[in-house]
Amino acid sequence: MAAFEYRQALEIRDAFARRRVRYLFIGKSGAILLGYPDTTQDADLFVEKSGPNGRAVVAALGDLEFPLTDTEAADIERGKDFVQIRNGPFDLDLVFAPDGIERFDDAWARHVDVEGFPVCHPDDIIASKAAANRVKDRESLPRLRAFRDYWVTRRGSL
Repeated sequence: MAAFEYRQALEIRDAFARRRVRYLFIGKSGAILLGYPDTTQDADLFVEKSGPNGRAVVAALGDLEFPLTDTEAADIERGKDFVQIRNGPFDLDLVFAPDGIERFDDAWARHVDVEGFPVCHPDDIIASKAAANRVKDRESLPRLRAFRDYWVTRRGSL
């Protein structure tokens, strides 16, 4: 499995913008776009749950040459809580109901724009990882919190 690359983020951003998809980078891929010094294996996207947005996601993934099954397309269109795609040009997790974040609109109100990438605020990334409570997330939380503190301080000095 290859690591998440900036090029993949660009492809997602551009295809999703063309289709007017409402989404946010979340998880470690979102943190990396904010400057977090780490790697991840996939792109994690928090996607607004609505029929029109789900159909736009399916169209955008088609543009990116993801060979979606009928079941995957239906799951995306209806906003299934979590859709993991491992058969495309890169690995992608679509999250319609992330742990620790109540509503997409609330996360959108707090999001950070990084060179045209809509990214969850570090506090939302941390809240989601903490609420998921997986071993790998618990292990990364101290580093993510330290990064958040650095990031907030750095943004204040810009």
